[in-house]
Amino acid sequence: MSRARSTIRFRGAVAALTGLCVAMVMVSCSSGNTTAPSTTNSAAGSAAASSSAAPSSKATSSAVLSSAAASVAPATAGTLTVFAAASLKATFTEIGTIFQTENPGSTVRFNFAGSSDLVTQLTAGAPADVFASADTNNMTKATTANLVSGTPVNFATNILTIVTAPGNPTGITGFADLAKPGLTVVVCAPQVPCGAAAEKVEANAGVTLTPVSEENSVTDVLGKITSGQADAGLVYVTDAKNAGDKVTAVDFPEAAVVVNTYPIATLTAATQPELASKFVELVTGPEGQQVLADAGFKPAP
Repeated sequence: MSRARSTIRFRGAVAALTGLCVAMVMVSCSSGNTTAPSTTNSAAGSAAASSSAAPSSKATSSAVLSSAAASVAPATAGTLTVFAAASLKATFTEIGTIFQTENPGSTVRFNFAGSSDLVTQLTAGAPADVFASADTNNMTKATTANLVSGTPVNFATNILTIVTAPGNPTGITGFADLAKPGLTVVVCAPQVPCGAAAEKVEANAGVTLTPVSEENSVTDVLGKITSGQADAGLVYVTDAKNAGDKVTAVDFPEAAVVVNTYPIATLTAATQPELASKFVELVTGPEGQQVLADAGFKPAP
């Protein structure tokens, strides 16, 4: 009985040893198939080559996929937040589309309002990457508050015009007509760039207006006219052009001496400084300037 058990144990050990050898041979073959050829002739070099055998096919595939993903992932992916004057809504929306096309994976989010309101929001801590103002005065306020990174760049100019209902039913021919009794006129509030420009025109022309309302943005003034709530309003020539046949524009010579210059800048609190710089470059470059020119903006001096 003892002899039979010894025989069984011996045969089991042989079988186990044989299986182990087969497994070692298989591993050796597998390693030989995935290891890059070595040009090292020394024994140490051969040992080093064996120890640096290529990883399993699963690990190799993962590494390849990671490398491929890294190569196609856009370096400028992210969300860019732009605070811009209300009068820039149409043009910046178009420029934003161009920007997203040229920077795959990026998204441009806009906040359009009166420049003075935007500065108030930024001063209160509103997050943004870029600020574009309709005048240098509000940009100076942002710079003084240490909100601006670097030096603002002037990128466009604009002047005022009169807008009326289509066909100019009240027969307005010039700026002085806005002071006629019975005429309802809407302008921007004095702290808003278009309102400050209107006050300068009044002073230069010696005409005092009595508006029925003072709005916080130029687009609000335009809305009062297109909705029939007022007879006439003062807006930028670009807003009148963008409104198309919804209004009739009446240009006046006094507007030419009161020019609003638009500056743009990256903000110190920008979470996407690289994208911010690219956006500023687009606005001030040939593509952005063409979009602005098509809308009626004039180049910055």
